Amino acid sequence: MELSKTEEQLMEIIWKCKTAFLRDIMERYPDPKPASTTVATLLKRMQDKGTVAYHLFGNSRQYYPLVSKADYFNKHLNEIVKNFFGNSMLQYASFFTTAGNLSAKELDELKKIVEQEIKKREK
Repeated sequence: MELSKTEEQLMEIIWKCKTAFLRDIMERYPDPKPASTTVATLLKRMQDKGTVAYHLFGNSRQYYPLVSKADYFNKHLNEIVKNFFGNSMLQYASFFTTAGNLSAKELDELKKIVEQEIKKREK
């Protein structure tokens, strides 16, 4: 399920709305807004990819996501880890913490998250 950047932007709107008619989607686009026909074409492509579906209300379609934001981005993160870090999440985390320009405060918060996760898994 590979989405283009424009499809990802549209998917972000749908994730936020949870369900949305075309007019709702158009209202949420930043300026300059794309043509509604362009958005309709993107929605059709995304249906074909299995990322969105719709309920029909008369002639209107209410779109909803078929994939969660977490699942979508987790898949892409796993591909990055596989392709660039030898499928090692540890190498990715090491790179992320050293090259990510995290502040001391952010690193401390990350440390707390890791410690909490360790405690969960030890139970």
